[in-house]
Amino acid sequence: MVRAIADLIITGAMRPGERLDEISLANRFEVSRTPVREALGQLCAIGLVGREPNKSAVVTNVTQQNLASMFEAMAELEGICARLSAERMTVDERRMLEAEHKASARLVHRSAEEEYEAHNTDFHTRLYRGAHSDHITDLAIQTRARLAPFRRAQFRIPGRLAKSYDEHEGIVTAILRADAVVAGQAAYAHVSIVSGASAVFASGPGAD
Repeated sequence: MVRAIADLIITGAMRPGERLDEISLANRFEVSRTPVREALGQLCAIGLVGREPNKSAVVTNVTQQNLASMFEAMAELEGICARLSAERMTVDERRMLEAEHKASARLVHRSAEEEYEAHNTDFHTRLYRGAHSDHITDLAIQTRARLAPFRRAQFRIPGRLAKSYDEHEGIVTAILRADAVVAGQAAYAHVSIVSGASAVFASGPGAD
């Protein structure tokens, strides 16, 4: 439900300021009001939906400036995680990272967007965990949660899966070589590219 409503917002099917009626959404998706209410609560937490006391939820206005600010923080965090992963990952963690990355090539060849998106989440989680810093891992996961709908939307852009795979390749190679500097730079650049790819889905002043 969270994904379904978020996708409507990100793609512009629901515009900023639009009222999100629980009954209408429940009928639209043929579910009860409970999952809709819970989904709206989660979307409020990540900033896609706003709700004032005793009022209906509404679609918020996520501008390019807001989105760029969140991605800037994400890029810094992922750069730190990749750098620390290059220094701290165990041998088994490096092997698993490489194996999962190589296996994702078949998803790119099949243009399996949803499956690749799931792999992408796992890939980045491995970087966060590989840093072996609980606080940094928590910050990265929290920030990613706010950006999740936009990070997912990037895969609708033609050719994005293959580019994402190539960017992951650079990160993995650096980590396997224990090159912390290059790993951090590659991860930072990767998120910066994702930010640019996702900006098309932002709204408000400065949007296309």
